[in-house]
Amino acid sequence: MEPILGLADPEDRESRGASATGRVPREEEEDRASLELTVVLPVRDEERNLAECLRSLVGQTEPGFALGREWEVIVVDDASTDRTREIADAVAAEFPAGEDGAAMSVMSAPALDLGARGGFTGKNNACWAGAQAARGRHILFTDADTIHEPGGLSRSLREAERHGASLLSYSPRQIVAGWVQRMVMPLIFSELASVYPPGQVNDPNRRVAAANGQFLLVERRAYFDLGGHRAVGRSVLEDVALANNMKRARRTIRLRYAPEAVAARMYRTTPEMVEGWTKNLALLMPRPVSLALWRLLDLLLFLALPALALGIPHLVTWQRAAILLLWLRTGFRFYSRVARSNFGAVDVAISIVGIPMFVSLLLWSVIQHRMRRSVRWKGRSYNPNRH
Repeated sequence: MEPILGLADPEDRESRGASATGRVPREEEEDRASLELTVVLPVRDEERNLAECLRSLVGQTEPGFALGREWEVIVVDDASTDRTREIADAVAAEFPAGEDGAAMSVMSAPALDLGARGGFTGKNNACWAGAQAARGRHILFTDADTIHEPGGLSRSLREAERHGASLLSYSPRQIVAGWVQRMVMPLIFSELASVYPPGQVNDPNRRVAAANGQFLLVERRAYFDLGGHRAVGRSVLEDVALANNMKRARRTIRLRYAPEAVAARMYRTTPEMVEGWTKNLALLMPRPVSLALWRLLDLLLFLALPALALGIPHLVTWQRAAILLLWLRTGFRFYSRVARSNFGAVDVAISIVGIPMFVSLLLWSVIQHRMRRSVRWKGRSYNPNRH
């Protein structure tokens, strides 16, 4: 029988100790956990980002937390067509295997089935493969567009232990390029902060769950007990799906903004930004069409109120003042909302100009998800409604 979904033949998996569900038996899984941490980095055509990301990761060594002794890095190449594999191999060659095994290894993701029988997106397939090879008691899934600050990994482990978190996720400081991103990204992240308030996410008595796949640290046992990325294999919003699984299982999750630990450069161009948010926005926002209409109303009020105050000749002074005060209140309310994004004051202020682009992204994402039932990412098409 041919392998399905990038997984090995059932008999092969049984011989390695994996169950028919794709989960590793607890005894064998715990035997593999000889290190404190494994960093799993799934990559596909990341030649522009990978070197900087890897340098920031391998530079995390500190006393008592040495790469190759207490922790390891596994790069999983997802059929890259550029120099991604070459870059990863070159960095890995600088850290030869020692007595404790490889400090950094590069592996290829299993073959991906994108047909009707397929059960993985490319990223989930790569993450699951990396997790099964991991030797850490904790596993950090991170992206190639991240830059990790010195000491961030060890501090995250201590934070997870301090809070008893089975899942700890950081929202990185966002690095944006160009005026379009500076105007649109604060709008998106402010809405994310409204839909997924960290206080509610971290509250075990609230149903809200979320995580950011750019920095997603999981406790090994909890991850495999719940099926890991295999259990959310078809999801294009796997980070939120993993967080939901953890919270439903009454595991502690913790999400926070962590600019001191990690930064991310999500997109370098506007077309990349459009493709990326088209894939996610309709899933992230509970009522995307209503949200688009509310933001258009914000823009309409911001433009129309001063026009009314200054353009209607028969208004008396107090009437003009009242309209202008309403305009100031509208602007302050909008600014306060967007300030939740953790972007700088200038970016927050100019984001009002980005509303038409933001609305276009929301509606285009809805069209792709609900009408065309297809989204593209990294050269592949996925049906986002398949679970």
